[in-house]
Amino acid sequence: MSAPIIVGILSYGMSGRIFHAPFVSTNPNFKFKAIVERHEKKAATRYPDVISYNSIDELLADDEIELVIVNTPNNTHFDFTMKALNAGKHVLVEKPAAATGAEVKQMFDLARKVNRHLMVYHNRRWDSGFVLTKQVIESGRLGQLIEVTFRMDRFKRAISPKAFKETASTPANGVVYDLGSHLIDNAISLFGRPLSFTKTTGIYRDGSQVPDYFNYHLKYPNQLNVYLTAGLLLAEALPGFVVQGTQGVFSKERGDVQETQLDKGMLPTDPAYGWEPEGSDGKLVIMDLANKRCEELLKAPKGDYTDLFNDIYHTIRNNALYPVFEEHIAWQMELLEA
Repeated sequence: MSAPIIVGILSYGMSGRIFHAPFVSTNPNFKFKAIVERHEKKAATRYPDVISYNSIDELLADDEIELVIVNTPNNTHFDFTMKALNAGKHVLVEKPAAATGAEVKQMFDLARKVNRHLMVYHNRRWDSGFVLTKQVIESGRLGQLIEVTFRMDRFKRAISPKAFKETASTPANGVVYDLGSHLIDNAISLFGRPLSFTKTTGIYRDGSQVPDYFNYHLKYPNQLNVYLTAGLLLAEALPGFVVQGTQGVFSKERGDVQETQLDKGMLPTDPAYGWEPEGSDGKLVIMDLANKRCEELLKAPKGDYTDLFNDIYHTIRNNALYPVFEEHIAWQMELLEA
């Protein structure tokens, strides 16, 4: 077995605490060595052996660190990724990878030039509900697909204190870059680049400078229509996954529990991790040749972001192909920027 990958994380905010540190600290393929904490030193409470650097430059100067996780505000992703690559590090960057397609191209071009791997963190491919939806689609039981809808409904009247998400002059702002990048990646990972698309946005919260609602209509070959919707003033969450085909329909709420479990301190090594509670099943309805309705409840498989980190390990150590391709990010940026 190859040596574990030595990891440094650029921030111990929500994403560092929930989505990254628990995985690089429990997975034997990684060694969590260092983190950047410019103000409060909180990581030591849970990770007493991890070095807490005062600046990103200090962490990048640590020659032992091989992989840097860029989980800072959206508008810093480009600059910090370029710095990390120039420092000779492999990079895992949070979504959105950058603010523009031109920046994304520069990032991947530099990664090739310095012979390092650049990977974009799209954890929602490993959500339990999405994995089940993908299984149903790939089974062919729905026949020819007619319409696919992915949603993320929220109700948050208050303007976020995270200025980078809410300020019009800050690149990569608003719900389109925040939640839209997740939904667009879900669609692209299943169906590829759309033939064409339309994009609608709106601002509904009092005092908001940035869009807090969007809808995309993506058109694919064979008359497939894909709709992506998210908003911050949608009071009742509709099913997050709906797939209509010529032989039936599948629907499911967004029931993935990983973020909630991690936020409460559960580790990904816990046997209960990633399993949705009873009653969270997806519903599959198939119409037989006599037009008889046949209904089936499908239990979601375990959601597990550990698989994402295992893919990172194999990409760096074995030069395997990371499943979130550069082309996926380029196509995503086309939709985000439109």
